[in-house]
Amino acid sequence: MSLGSFIKKQFIDVLQWNEDTEGVLAWRFPMQDFEIQSGAALTVRESQLAVFVNEGQIADVFGPGNYTLTTNTLPVLTNLKNWDKLFDSPFKSDVYFFSTRVQTGRKWGTPQPITIRDKDFDMIRVRAFGMYSYFVTDPKLFFTKISGTREVYTRDDVEEQLRGLLLATMASSLGGANVPFLDMAANQALMAQQVKGDLAEAFGKYGIGLDEFNVASVSLPDELQAALDERIAAGMKGGLGADKMAGFTRFQVATSVPLAAQNEGGLAGIGAGLSSGLAMGQVLAQGMKEAIAPEGVATPAAPQAPATAPAAEVPIADRLEQLKQLLDKGLISAADYDSAKSELLKKLIG
Repeated sequence: MSLGSFIKKQFIDVLQWNEDTEGVLAWRFPMQDFEIQSGAALTVRESQLAVFVNEGQIADVFGPGNYTLTTNTLPVLTNLKNWDKLFDSPFKSDVYFFSTRVQTGRKWGTPQPITIRDKDFDMIRVRAFGMYSYFVTDPKLFFTKISGTREVYTRDDVEEQLRGLLLATMASSLGGANVPFLDMAANQALMAQQVKGDLAEAFGKYGIGLDEFNVASVSLPDELQAALDERIAAGMKGGLGADKMAGFTRFQVATSVPLAAQNEGGLAGIGAGLSSGLAMGQVLAQGMKEAIAPEGVATPAAPQAPATAPAAEVPIADRLEQLKQLLDKGLISAADYDSAKSELLKKLIG
């Protein structure tokens, strides 16, 4: 070792961290040969903690303040080494500084949908996004389980692990919440509250405190959202008995009209289709009446058509009138109406 290096080492007697770099959570103080002079000064600023590590074993933790490193300020280290020279010579140790400032505005999200159990839908897959903030609370746990002996440990390093914890905790918390997903999606504060408690416990195992957690948006995969929209549009969540069935029947008729033009025969056969649909609707309505009738009260039987009677074909004039009604209600376009009308007229004229 050169004379300059030797002299420089002897005058390293102030240990402190200015936190010059943003986003650093743990920083090891650089020392020549890892030697600390007896009587050296240690400065720990507010929002910091300092940890002494001797031969891989944590010896002491210092909170904010100024300290002179002697046997009075390092009782644990003294006991570990059983030194009897009162630190007359330099002693070897590592000093790590930890930032306890709150790391705010950290984003979280679900790159892929997570699967959760739901009270209404049994199993669903959801995406969610939001913000959270955290801080180091226990440097011993953080050092032994997360940062280790690295010279610098940043929040980017730790957040890769935190995101995995967050997603696993969210799936577990929401799955066991017994709160319907639709209720939580409508009240994102409720969803955040449901997850926050379990997430704080998971973070705490690594010496990290959860400061804030919020949910900014929740969404379902496209195919599940489409199915949910169809269910809502059909009115399946409202009404009772025949009202519910009537709403669903109207919805099915309305959604089937645009598809008719894609089938063989175009819209020319839509009149006969509607006629059959009305007959089916009468059968369903009769079944609903029987299902909801009070016990013991007989319901009048629907008139039975002769089994051998052939189904009467709807007159072309009536089918043309039905097409005109669909056009007036905006259920078909003018082009579809003209095309279907032309085909019906061909059949009528021959």
